[in-house]
Amino acid sequence: MSLPLIEFEEDGSQIIYCPALDLSGYGKNENEAKQSFEIVLEEFFRYTLNKNTFFEELTRMGWKIKKGNKPMSPPQMSDLLEKNENFSRIFNEHNFRKFDKEILIPVS
Repeated sequence: MSLPLIEFEEDGSQIIYCPALDLSGYGKNENEAKQSFEIVLEEFFRYTLNKNTFFEELTRMGWKIKKGNKPMSPPQMSDLLEKNENFSRIFNEHNFRKFDKEILIPVS
């Protein structure tokens, strides 16, 4: 699955933010921020899968969960801008670069 990520600088740190999962990583430079984000993403998957709250959390964040072999889909960026105050703040107050990252979403 391809997830949109936002890269921006705040308070001297590089930040990688995923509005669809409301997760971020940070570092002194882009590489450190990406590594930090990878750790946060892995921990999110590990924790929610261990607690059996993975699909509940995705649904809470606006994801469409489809039954069977059909893929899940993240919320639209326009919906996230409207409902996610943190993303709206980043969008309105920072210069940022959007890029997509291919990730594997666990199914169980």
